[in-house]
Amino acid sequence: MDNQKFEWHERYSIGVEAIDREHRKLFNIMNKLSNYSDNDQKSRWAYQEGIKFFKGHAMKHFAEEEMYMASIGYEGYETHRRLHDIFRKKTLPEIEKELEATFYSPEAVQHFLGVCAGWLIGHTMIEDRAILGNVSSRWTDLLPEEEQAAMKKTITQMLKELFQLDAKVISESYSGEKFGEGFYYRLCYDSGKSEKLEFLMVFDEKLLINTVGSIVDSGSDKVNVMMMNATRYIARQFVERIMAHLPSAGKYELKEENLLSYKQFERVFEMQNPQSSLLFDTGKGYFAYCMLAPHLLEETQPASTIQAGNAMAEIQKYLEEHAEEEKATKKKVLVVDDSAVILQAMKELLEKDYEIMTAKSGVAAIRSMTLDKPDLVLLDYEMPVCDGKQVLEMIRAEEAFLDIPVVFLTGTVDKERLKKLLPLKPAGYLLKTTQPQEIREFIGEVFRKRAGR
Repeated sequence: MDNQKFEWHERYSIGVEAIDREHRKLFNIMNKLSNYSDNDQKSRWAYQEGIKFFKGHAMKHFAEEEMYMASIGYEGYETHRRLHDIFRKKTLPEIEKELEATFYSPEAVQHFLGVCAGWLIGHTMIEDRAILGNVSSRWTDLLPEEEQAAMKKTITQMLKELFQLDAKVISESYSGEKFGEGFYYRLCYDSGKSEKLEFLMVFDEKLLINTVGSIVDSGSDKVNVMMMNATRYIARQFVERIMAHLPSAGKYELKEENLLSYKQFERVFEMQNPQSSLLFDTGKGYFAYCMLAPHLLEETQPASTIQAGNAMAEIQKYLEEHAEEEKATKKKVLVVDDSAVILQAMKELLEKDYEIMTAKSGVAAIRSMTLDKPDLVLLDYEMPVCDGKQVLEMIRAEEAFLDIPVVFLTGTVDKERLKKLLPLKPAGYLLKTTQPQEIREFIGEVFRKRAGR
């Protein structure tokens, strides 16, 4: 693992020495953990003790930061504390389970460090800076904890009752990221007194086919009008059950219903801060549920309103436009490399023609592929902890990824090594010194060959 991966940068400083000092300390602990690479008993013990040390410092830092916020009368204290609670009571315990289940394997430790580093950087750059008014917190006006808990419990119960799915919340601060081929549904309620509630739901295509599709049309492998229409009414029942837990819900009536493209969904999400934003993994696909209280709803109306007289026509139109949008979407290329320099160079080289995703490790690559399946993977061979061959073995072990072309990025061509990789069916090899135009042409040729097979 590259030590630079967890290097502290001064841009992470928020200007409060006590807080910045603890942030630096947490990064230093992660760097020390990243130096271990063996899988023997001694290293596992070192991982275990190091992570215990990191967790202890993180808990101490959260407590001290909360004391500081209280001492200056920070108005966002309760929201900030809740974000701490989500990390210490939910995120950390979940990734600790993986550590214990794998006996603190290097891969599980890498996952742990990646999650912690990503959370720490994001939280520092946004929420911690908001303490001093340097930026605005994304998560303002969140629902009270008891209402949020009731919402999660209700959705989980309904998924179990309707579809026998054991769903789990994997994010309590979903930010509108795209996952796979999703369908976006919007319901707007009005109290008649300029008070509005808005609900956005995102359904993974796989989820709809595996649940609603199995009930209304078991022979279809694509979302159709009947499936989408049934989904609308199921979604409305979700909302009605949720609103039953809101103290003022009785005064609201449904005023608008839309099916959105991803761009429309993204636009609504950008303009309005969510009160609740949950991402679920159902085991059959992903499902996101977002609740907003927009103040200027009229300025953000993104699509045709569905009404009784035009519902079927609007759904048909939406599905046709959705299919065209998917066809027009750029091919997705996942670049996997532990070097930030290489990742940025490949992104700049290819982003004009492709949608570029990046991952700094094999574990991160698998997680990224699970969330949003790419059309091609550019894979560094010489990565620490989990090299390119091991990553490709993991990719080929997943049935859903068997057909994804994987092109190796390598510093040198080793013929003996290449022979050993043949059973894994790589789509080719590129030297990192290859000229940019040749890299573009090679990738284009891979896609052309697959289209014409």
